[in-house]
Order: sequence, then structure tokens, then C-alpha cells
Amino acid sequence: MTGAVVGAVPAGVGAIVVGNFPLASGQWFVPHSHPQHQLAWARRGVLGVAVEDAYWVLPSTRALWLPAGVVHRTGATRDAVLCSLYFVPDRCPQDWTLPTPVAVDGLLAHLIGYLDRAELPDDARLRAEAVVLDLLRPLPATPIDVPTPTDDRVRAVADALLADPGDPRSLDAHARAVGAGRRTLTRLFVQDTGMTFDRWRTHARLRAALPLLAEGQSVSRVAHAVGYATPSAFLAAFRRTVGTSPGRYLNGDA
Repeated sequence: MTGAVVGAVPAGVGAIVVGNFPLASGQWFVPHSHPQHQLAWARRGVLGVAVEDAYWVLPSTRALWLPAGVVHRTGATRDAVLCSLYFVPDRCPQDWTLPTPVAVDGLLAHLIGYLDRAELPDDARLRAEAVVLDLLRPLPATPIDVPTPTDDRVRAVADALLADPGDPRSLDAHARAVGAGRRTLTRLFVQDTGMTFDRWRTHARLRAALPLLAEGQSVSRVAHAVGYATPSAFLAAFRRTVGTSPGRYLNGDA
């Protein structure tokens, strides 16, 4: 874990300040918030952003809008560069009140790099900022929620599945491993997470799959790595949970 840059971002003539933060594999900022709106984007690599139990995976084709004051964690499973755009709220017309995924195409990526130039004249900066705001297109795909259990027995099962999403053991086997009955563990999973065991495990598997897919691994290889017998079963679970296909998600189409 690493300390976060928190507090005031140096003000400029416009509404947007760009910051770049290299992240080593497995490095995460501690939970923090900003007084500005933030657009978190992976200039290189793949990012993860967590807001409470909601989790977004961000390849270079999508960013995440974080309203001012929202506590979040940002990190990377492989080496990456977090590019953050900070929007001064009283100069920014964008008023999304919830974390919102945003498509990043070639033009928006180019403009972010353009605004990162310290020597950019004020008039050019203001024109570029206006175009950036026009290009912020929300995406409909939902985050993947993986709630953290509080009961020690449920937490032990959850930790085992997070460590090995492909773990094929049944609920009965997990219950025996933690010294609980099947009915007890079933009840505790719903009570602690708001999800059944099967649904929670599906979310955990899909969250683990996204960074692997974003790195270019095949659907077949990823499906087996996270516990699905066939790619078609994985794709069906992904579409049912996230609302789109992995390809459309990673390409910023949905």
C-alpha cells in the first residue's frame, strides 16, 4: 500500500489538472478522497478502483469518474500508470453524483496528454478542456460487487476463494472446512454479504478474470483459471452479471 495525494490540487486557469502516478504490481493507494472530482484512467496497464464493496477494472479504454468526496482505493495487479484528471467542482459543469465509468477513445486519450503539457497556453488549455467535458460518455456496465463478510467462518471461505477463484469445492466442502453446517453457511453468506454463496463466488471469479482478459489472455484460458468448465459458461456468467460481453467491456463499447 502507498500514501495517497490528498487535499488541494494546484489550481490553474481552467477546471482540470492532470497528475500521473506510476504503480508497481500489487501497489494500492490507501482509502482516500479528493475535494475535486476525479477521472481515473490507466495511461499504461490496467487499474482497479474500489468504492466500498463495488469494484471496477479499468483498461486503457475506460476511466472512472469519482465525484468529489467519494472515498476510494486505486491500485494495479501489474505495473501501471494511473493518470488522474482533477476537476475543480465550481468550474466544472459535470454533475454526476455517483462513480461512473466513462469510455476513453483515441481523441480523449490524446487530449488528456495534451492537457498534461505544462507549457500549454491558457487559451488552448481552455479550448481543450471544453472538448474533454464534451467527450465524457457514461457507460452502462455495472460494477462488480464483492462484499466483505464479517463472520469468521464466512470470511475464511471468502478468503480461500479470493486466493484461488478457480477453487472447485462445493458449498458443502467449504462448510466442512470451516466447521459449519451447510444450512448455517448458506444463511450466513446471505446475512453477511446480501448474496448467496453461488452469486458471491461468481462475482469474485469475474473480478479476478477481468485483469487477466485486459492483459490479453484468451477467454478459454481465463475461464478455466477462474473455475469455469467452458468458455461459454464463463461468457454467460459475465454477461448476466456485468450486462455486456468481456470484449465490449474491455473495448469501451458498453
